[in-house]
Formats: sequence, structure tokens, C-alpha cells
Amino acid sequence: MGEDWTNQWSGLRAADSREESRQEPRPESPQPRPESPRRHRREKEAGRPIGRRALIVGGAAAAVGGAVLGWDQMAQDGAMREGMARDMWKVPGMRKPRKEGEVDFTGAQWVAASSANWRMADRPADYTIDMVIIHVTQGSFDSAVKVFQNPAHGAAAHYIFRKDGHVAQMIRELDVAYHAGNREYNERSIGIEHEGFVDRPEDFTDEMYRASAQLTARLCARHKIPVDRKHIIGHIEVPEATHTDPGDGWDWDKYMRLVRAARSANA
Repeated sequence: MGEDWTNQWSGLRAADSREESRQEPRPESPQPRPESPRRHRREKEAGRPIGRRALIVGGAAAAVGGAVLGWDQMAQDGAMREGMARDMWKVPGMRKPRKEGEVDFTGAQWVAASSANWRMADRPADYTIDMVIIHVTQGSFDSAVKVFQNPAHGAAAHYIFRKDGHVAQMIRELDVAYHAGNREYNERSIGIEHEGFVDRPEDFTDEMYRASAQLTARLCARHKIPVDRKHIIGHIEVPEATHTDPGDGWDWDKYMRLVRAARSANA
């Protein structure tokens, strides 16, 4: 695969970019009814289906000497440029190896969200993770889990904390969860839900604060996220946010102090 292949791929990527730029933006669906235990903005981020040309290019790249090469072999062979590495996971059959039920945070319980509420990615290879977004469930832990397993909901977060500090992971960190109501922020962040209501600060127990801070500290260490309020934010701080969580009752000073302490202890 020499210069001719590289030029062909670059030309097709440029054409795809022009095609995507002509598409009209998709309107967002209205939010669920207020009485719903979750009030996330619905998101449909299935992504633009990979085109026929890209499939042809992907197939040509995979076939070398009549043998089908895997992702690692192609990467080592230097056959893929940055753009192809970013999109290759979209080709049917190409995916980063995963183990069912595997979690990214020790001690988390794996409870899978509906696949309609997130999309497969290969972060941080395709999208840099540089934020943690704090949410409040506006309901119980169990109701939030149930809603995130509902394909009609259109939203879910990576993690949910219960008041006693127990945590469930519902989406792998390498994948994009629909939790922020903003595509760019979804691609750049990890979403953490906390059991409770924004107008009931008593729901935010010390056990939950401490356990959540441990997770956030680990995320910051793993993804090199600065431990500050520019990178650890509330849902309300996402541009064009229509949500108020975590609300005025969330003790940001306490939480950030716990995150910094946990980050220093694990350094």
C-alpha cells in the first residue's frame, strides 16, 4: 500500500467530508415528560452510516495478498492514516476486542444499558476524553437503571452511584454515552449519575460523595484530565443545557476536595 493508496483514501475522505457538511442538522426530539424519573434530552447519535466508498476502501485495506488482516496488523503495517483509524471501527466486523461484563472501575457492578442509548467508539484513540460530567438521577437508583435499559429513552450515563456508595457501570468508557445533550461533550466526557433529587441535598450522602470522588480521581488519572472545575462540571454547565443537575444542593467544594485527595493518594 503505497502512495497511490494514500492519495485515493485522502480523496475519498475529503469527498465524504463535503458530503457530510451538506447534510442538514438533525432536530432534537422533545424531552420526556417531567414526571419521568429521568429528564434527559433525547439524543439520536447513531452517526452517519458509513458510505459505499468507505466500505470499498476498508475492504481493499483489509485484503493484502488474499489474506484478511486484523486491526493490529494493519496498524503495525502503517497502512492507515489518522482518518482511517478514526472511522475503521464503523466498518461491520471491525471492533476493539471487549469482554462481556468487563468494567473499567474496580468494584463497579456491570449492568448493561440499552445499545440504543450509546454508540460504539474507541476512545481515546478516536476521541480524547477530557471531562467528567456530574448528573443527578431525579429518581431512585433502580429507576435510573431501568430507564437506561429502555431503548426508547435515548440517553444513558456511563456510571450510576447509589446513596450507599455502590456504583453500577452501564457503558464502557471507550464508548460514547448519550448523557450530556451535546454531541461534542458526549464524545469528550464520562457521565456519572448520582441517586437523588436536585432539590434534596440530603440525598447526597457522604458515602456517595466519597465513592464518586474515588471514581472521578481514577478517571482523571487514567485519561490525564486536570482536576479542576473546567474539566469536572455539572450537566447544567454543558452549552445549551436544559437541565439543572446537580443543582444548588450539590457541594462542589466538598466534592473537589475529595477528588483532589483521592488523586493525590493514588498518584
